Amino acid sequence: MRKVLSATCLAAMASFATGASYANEELTKMSQNPKDWVIPAGDYASTRYSKLNQITAANVGKLQVAWTFSTGVLRGHEGGPLIIGNMMYVHTPFPNKVYALDLSDENKIVWKYEPKQDPNVIPVMCCDTVNRGVAYGDGKIFLHQADTTLVALDAKTGKVAWSVKNGDPGKGATGTSAPLVVKDKVLVGISGGEFGVQAHMTAYDIKTGKLAWRGFSEGPDDQILVDPEKTTALGKPIGKDSSLKTWQGDQWKIGGGATWGWISYDPELNLVYYGSGNPSTWNPKQRPGDNKWSMTIWARNPDTGVAKWVYQMTPHDEWDYDGVNEMILSNQNINGADRKLLTHFDRNGIGYTLDRATGELLVAEKYDPKVNWTSGVDMDKNSPNYGRPKVVEQYSTDKGGEDHNVKGVCPAALGTKDEQPAAYSPDTQLFYVPTNHVCMDYEPFKVSYTAGQPYVGATLSMYPPAGETHMGNFVAWDGKTGKIVWSNKEQFSVWSGALATAGGVVFYGTLEGYLKAVDAKSGKELYKFKTPSGIIGNVTTYENGGRQYVAVLSGVGGWAGIGLAAGLTDPTAGLGAVGGYAALSNYTSLGGSLTVFALPQ
Repeated sequence: MRKVLSATCLAAMASFATGASYANEELTKMSQNPKDWVIPAGDYASTRYSKLNQITAANVGKLQVAWTFSTGVLRGHEGGPLIIGNMMYVHTPFPNKVYALDLSDENKIVWKYEPKQDPNVIPVMCCDTVNRGVAYGDGKIFLHQADTTLVALDAKTGKVAWSVKNGDPGKGATGTSAPLVVKDKVLVGISGGEFGVQAHMTAYDIKTGKLAWRGFSEGPDDQILVDPEKTTALGKPIGKDSSLKTWQGDQWKIGGGATWGWISYDPELNLVYYGSGNPSTWNPKQRPGDNKWSMTIWARNPDTGVAKWVYQMTPHDEWDYDGVNEMILSNQNINGADRKLLTHFDRNGIGYTLDRATGELLVAEKYDPKVNWTSGVDMDKNSPNYGRPKVVEQYSTDKGGEDHNVKGVCPAALGTKDEQPAAYSPDTQLFYVPTNHVCMDYEPFKVSYTAGQPYVGATLSMYPPAGETHMGNFVAWDGKTGKIVWSNKEQFSVWSGALATAGGVVFYGTLEGYLKAVDAKSGKELYKFKTPSGIIGNVTTYENGGRQYVAVLSGVGGWAGIGLAAGLTDPTAGLGAVGGYAALSNYTSLGGSLTVFALPQ
């Protein structure tokens, strides 16, 4: 009988068994082996950077397809596989199948997990039936199913070790995000901001699935897990009832602030970082106030869940600029001092750099020049509006009021970047950012809350900026200065996660289905190959048998591709995306597959 798991992998699993509290130390060690890809974002810092350098700017043009795998599922394939030793773990959209493939045995399917879920969860999934990936730890594969079940699967057999319900789909809560293992806990967020879910980040015991802590995005201090005197915002204590004071009445109970994005972790500071999403409803007139702590970067202690610091990027959001995008951690010299940095490319079109130890705001600049809803962030530390964006009245949907169509707002609700994660290269000290170059018309209207029913309250249409035809850019960004270094135009939004490598190559995918490789320094296109369907997956690399591979899931869908994925034709359907991306059907169609590339032997 063939060995299913490598010696390295077995040794790792044995050490997991000695104590789950050691899990993140072991995971950190495993993530430092560039041959594997053991954390959804590649490492705890969410850099999506690989030290593998067999594929270089000089030879990437020779890449060939090495092998492919059909997932047997249609609709949007976000996220990417995990690679642990000679095993690859591939996930799918609903019904959230997981495949374990043996890379040393012709990619044989060692096991398959296919959960039985109520299909009634599909209509309450806001923006396609996506899932952003599985996590690994303690010898288990962790999957957050659409019906909010967090399931722990034995990595060797696929058998269920434990499962727990993370939310109530009957009230609009769903699961789309990738979990993260930190120490003896599995962290996972929740989707449902468009259904008035009071959203949360939750930690479960890695051995048993028992609830360890849950921190909500809005509500009383004991629910959002803050210390009024010790939790800070821009260096100052947030004070008692910091969230409740910014909501009218009990609106916070259906306040959204979903947490379906990515999670990062700094083992030295012992802090996890993630973002919270839009407040509910999309009609700002129905929720006066700053609506804290929606649209916020959170720094929490993973042991207790208590927040050390918070920073709200878009107070009283009027445009659905969810703050859930990844937090990329780097150590760089900024203004002459070595700093522990956190860089975040927000939906609102602003690229933020903060000190991740203190939450100090260092840089806040637009990473698409067409962003017009704000003239910029107030960076004067003596100003009462320090850290707040200055809203341009013409593009304020609150100022326009209900049943008034505010036109030409940039970016559109899907943001200058949505969940598609950027990459960071320590070699160039640049961030590589897949972006949307899209604007919108936005008309709020009064909406009533009914549990389990859409709680949106706005009609949208989307289109490229005036006088332009392209809807995406792939951007290299200097997080120290807040400047674009180079930018490549793409016909449609770049909805794929990027990958940076030590070979001086950066990879990403396009909605038409191309895997592209560009020079990390110049942005020059070096290679492209059209896969069977549009790419909204994240590019991954690994080494097996002495050979470097590049892998990506294709399968068009997600918010940008919801028209194709769900067969929608009304231009305002899909929260405005169907009309904006109508031409996509001329270039690709539905599919679900993994395509793996390598240099010729």
